[in-house]
Amino acid sequence: MRLTRLFIFSLGCSICFSSWAADENLTLLVYGDSLSASYGIEEQQGWVNLLQIKLRSEKFPVNVINGSVSGETTTGGLARLPAMLDSYQPKLLILELGGNDGLRGLPLNLMRENLAAMIDLAKANGAEVILTGIQIPPNYGPRYTAPFFETYSALAEQESLALVPFLIEGIVQQPELMQNDGIHPRAEAQSMILDNVWPVLEGQLEILLKR
Repeated sequence: MRLTRLFIFSLGCSICFSSWAADENLTLLVYGDSLSASYGIEEQQGWVNLLQIKLRSEKFPVNVINGSVSGETTTGGLARLPAMLDSYQPKLLILELGGNDGLRGLPLNLMRENLAAMIDLAKANGAEVILTGIQIPPNYGPRYTAPFFETYSALAEQESLALVPFLIEGIVQQPELMQNDGIHPRAEAQSMILDNVWPVLEGQLEILLKR
């Protein structure tokens, strides 16, 4: 049996895994920030690594590339994306960005424009997109937090995208599952993130693999 090597990119580091033959596999690019880059925990504990394990156990012929970088904004993500698309040629992109824009109080119209531009780039390169929604702490005030959160559902509807409404739903409501900063989930919560993503992702994978 031919074996290939899977490279998971996160914070400039690569981890190799044996996988199926590359020409039989679909590439999934997770493109996010610290919520997907295993911030504050071991990389193998992160939900993206748990996703690759689940895909193997479920016999999905999918290679996962983690292109997430802690601290990334939508502006930085947009700048990096063309090279990532060119390098990995993903058929599916999970877009998990915007949280750092919100935490920095950046203009919402800029965030939306950047997200829309990344969606357009991915589609132009033959990739389907799953968008993941993010909420920011309520101390930013409802005049900012409400339209921030609504940006994701509005974009998903406009672009006809599958949407994970809130990536860390059910986690942030339990302080014991959050790291001391109150922003990043602990290792114990990573499987819950995967549970939030999986129903949406599974449906998209089944569609893609039937084509």
